Amino acid sequence: MLQLVCPCGVWEPLGHGSCPEPNSPRGRGCCPGPSAPPPGLKTPRLTPRRLTSEPLDTVPGVSRAGSSMGGQLSAPGGGGSLPRPVNADWMSALCPRLWDVPLHHLSIPGSHDTMTYCLNKRSPISHSQSWLLQLLGKLLPCVTRPMVLKWSVTQALDVTKQLDAGVRYLDLRVAHVPEGSRRNLHFVHFVYTTALVEDTLTEISEWLERHPREVVILACRDFEGLTEELHEYLVACVRNIFGDMLCPRGEVPTLRQLWARGQQVLLSYEDERMLSRHRELWPGLPYWWADQAKPTELVRYLEHMKSCGRPGGLFVAGINLTENLEYVLVHPAGSLRKMTLPHLAYLTAWVREQSPGPGARCTNVIAGDFVGADSFISDVIRLNEKLLPC
Repeated sequence: MLQLVCPCGVWEPLGHGSCPEPNSPRGRGCCPGPSAPPPGLKTPRLTPRRLTSEPLDTVPGVSRAGSSMGGQLSAPGGGGSLPRPVNADWMSALCPRLWDVPLHHLSIPGSHDTMTYCLNKRSPISHSQSWLLQLLGKLLPCVTRPMVLKWSVTQALDVTKQLDAGVRYLDLRVAHVPEGSRRNLHFVHFVYTTALVEDTLTEISEWLERHPREVVILACRDFEGLTEELHEYLVACVRNIFGDMLCPRGEVPTLRQLWARGQQVLLSYEDERMLSRHRELWPGLPYWWADQAKPTELVRYLEHMKSCGRPGGLFVAGINLTENLEYVLVHPAGSLRKMTLPHLAYLTAWVREQSPGPGARCTNVIAGDFVGADSFISDVIRLNEKLLPC
């Protein structure tokens, strides 16, 4: 259980306990004392909810077992019980004073290019990449693909472990593989993933069933190769898998409001046509991407964006470094991981200086690469303490 969010004491796993010292000098009265569960809070659900009784397995062209790309669940099931990760229920452990703060004024950890831990080594180069890179991938696959993979992997933890670690913003780049079956959708970052979109969304839904007071922001974007039919198919998958977990588009809600409605998913979708047809979808979130290989330049960019004023709703500040051709040529034995890890201490030092809230220079979601490699997630969560009265 995360102990840093309520300075007055340790809360019970689902936040139903009471503050042991509501007016202690240590707590300074930040918590109102004993608190009941929010009205309408539902008990944990045992199975993913569906809007229709027809399983998605029965849709023509969809195989839950896999695809021509070697589709699989993005995280294998494990046997036995494991210790509960410290940040798995951090939202429900927040001080009750933060339950009425809109999500866009909270500090929320996220992962950049969430699904790159399961890139397919046999995958062709993404069709969105340059024709030269695609050609090299076909003519010299034994050289090109390993090189591309080294610079494409941004995460080491699978999606369930990321959620367990406290990540609540998932960056999902969706693609249809031309060589794949008609409706199997994968994720993409230079190359395609082994994981199928439907299986991954189901995995997220099942995790949410086990954590009924945690909320996730799913950012679906890119949509490489998706026709209008495939967009509608993807939205149908989302509605069938998450059902009434979905929070319809509107004012950014608070945790208390979401708990009362039994909603746990805000799904942003970067396609205007689909937004106009489906109220379950939220607009794409602004993402501050520096496109820099040097951490000092990345921080300079983020500070510049802060000086321009934060967006009005949910938004993301990315602390992910980005390689360029010059950097790759100078570091032939390098990788994105080798480039990122030595600079995590510098980047997380910047994170610890940030503040959530409505102010012009405040941050909201902060997303990074290799999120389990240091204290990044806990540092982002800890920023919420700055919203409590001194």
